[in-house]
Amino acid sequence: MLTQKQFQQIRDELDNCQNPIFFFDDDPDGLCAFLLLYRYKKEGHGFVVKTHPKLDVRSAPKIEQYDADKVFVLDVANLEQDFIDASKAPVIWIDHHGPFERTGMRYFNPRINDKNANIPTTYMCYKVVQQDLWIAMVGCIADYYMPDFLNEFKKKYPDLLNGKKTVGDIYFSSKLGTLIKIFSFCLKGKTSEVVKSMKILTRIESPYEILNQETAKGKFIFKRYEKINKLYDSLLEDAVKAAGKEKMLVFTYSEDKMSFTGDLANELLHKFPDKIIIVGRKKDDDVRMSLRSRNILIPPILEKSLAGLEGYGGGHEYACGANIKETDFKEFVKRIKINAD
Repeated sequence: MLTQKQFQQIRDELDNCQNPIFFFDDDPDGLCAFLLLYRYKKEGHGFVVKTHPKLDVRSAPKIEQYDADKVFVLDVANLEQDFIDASKAPVIWIDHHGPFERTGMRYFNPRINDKNANIPTTYMCYKVVQQDLWIAMVGCIADYYMPDFLNEFKKKYPDLLNGKKTVGDIYFSSKLGTLIKIFSFCLKGKTSEVVKSMKILTRIESPYEILNQETAKGKFIFKRYEKINKLYDSLLEDAVKAAGKEKMLVFTYSEDKMSFTGDLANELLHKFPDKIIIVGRKKDDDVRMSLRSRNILIPPILEKSLAGLEGYGGGHEYACGANIKETDFKEFVKRIKINAD
């Protein structure tokens, strides 16, 4: 865990800038971390790191383009040194992957002192700003983390947990879980729609504004979620049918516009907790995938299985992402089976 002093240091960095730029990961934890800092600061620009699993020099021109005087990198697993070197403004990296060796920036990562710490970036950002409890809860549960402000949340929003007690049940069987999906789906689709959704989320007053469609802003977010959810539900149905008696559930699909691999993998793991889950999306001769497991460490298996193949991957102990050429996919799955034994 970060110390109170470190939380204060992040807050000082936020307070001592006029026009920050925020780069955040393409998932609810990244989005919620951004929303917490932006809604506190009420200034700056946010960019989701979508196309690559890393932030490198290709994104650095945005710093100058928006005349940013500080750069916050949130929940991005791989921040390249060339990005830091090219930045004309101070870089603050808040994350819970790795940790990695980098120079020339301020690095806040609980894993530096405890390699087993898996504390969402959302949680750290909430401790910095101490506001928007509901957004903090969305980001934490989405990253399978039960925060120490659960009771405070229950008192303020008693109906959103629907009496569920475990992270998995809250995620998939409560109104808060619906909010997680809504936030996740806000990041999918055309760039213009993603930008509009993000902008609206910076101005939403309460979760009920979305869930009950109380305002035009809330209605826009909810209607967009409903539309995307139809596609998601049909894919989930197909994925569930793909489950057999084997210890692995492998499901691939083709979809040009939206990636659901992480969302599907999370829900499939909840439904089949004893299996290793691989959900792959075929695009441009590649298979981009999410891997999940409840109790088998994925990174060492992934590393062994990728050896000699054209691809890359990484992530957390029980949740990883990977990308491989479609021609190598069968071999990759075969290796995962062997290495998981």
